[in-house]
Amino acid sequence: MITGIEILKFGVEDRAASNKFLADFGLKQSQSDIEGADLYQTQNGSKIYLFDCDDIRLPKAIESGSTLREVTWGLDDAAHDLAQLALRLNDVEGYQASADMVQCIDPNGMTIRFQKSFTQELPALKTEGINQYGNVQRVNAASPVYEKGQPVAIGHVVFFTPDLETTENFYREKLSFHLSDAYRNRGAFLRCRGQGFHHDLFLLSVPNKPAGLNHVAFVVRDIHEVIGGGLHMNRSDWSTFIGPGRHPISSAYFWYVNSPLGGAFEYYTNDDFLTEEWQPRIEEHRLELFTEWAIEGGLDDHTRRQVKPA
Repeated sequence: MITGIEILKFGVEDRAASNKFLADFGLKQSQSDIEGADLYQTQNGSKIYLFDCDDIRLPKAIESGSTLREVTWGLDDAAHDLAQLALRLNDVEGYQASADMVQCIDPNGMTIRFQKSFTQELPALKTEGINQYGNVQRVNAASPVYEKGQPVAIGHVVFFTPDLETTENFYREKLSFHLSDAYRNRGAFLRCRGQGFHHDLFLLSVPNKPAGLNHVAFVVRDIHEVIGGGLHMNRSDWSTFIGPGRHPISSAYFWYVNSPLGGAFEYYTNDDFLTEEWQPRIEEHRLELFTEWAIEGGLDDHTRRQVKPA
């Protein structure tokens, strides 16, 4: 069974800016096991590699400039899962297989790999709950305040796709992804397991928009870390795309920061947890489904008010 995203490889135009961004975002720099590439990790061990854009070891890019070049998904039963994937994917463009991995190119042009999962569960990171009417979860304890974000895991990726139907069908039919919700003819929220959080992959179709990276999202511990992480990025002179805010379609709280790696990086928490009994909602694409509320440009770390245009 596919467990989630565990490795992302980026080709970037500005290594110095990209390194600073990842460090400010709260990812831990580690000793890289790939020569010439920089390595950063989330708290559960997921990996983000930085390469130069023109590094010949990277797969072909789906768009120009800095962007995501390869996504690796973890497997919980590697021997069985790799054998099944080899049978399903051997007719797909870019198919490669070895004793410890299977690789191909999805219909959107993105190189995807599958290998044994190596990330760790981190029960010690559990935070105090939120007190709500009739449901008190925090007693004799204050909610935390975070100086910066420290992402726990890679949560999901979002791609623009010019052929939503073909790409969605590939993930659902070839890889057994589950549809969580959809925007009619505009987007598909997919999760890699029947029981799991709202989406591991979102495919978005925008008229006249070619294939490309929209954003990469990172799980943090709670809404307070969403805020603390976003404020720290503001303090570190990175611009906010949008946030903080809340997505009604997944219930998640978010903060998106513009990234020199391509697209945006998102802090998020509180997304819906679904089972096989969940019935996908097919909705028209509407602004109020993307954002119940959101702050344009983020919050200023000094005033703690909305950032005002210069």
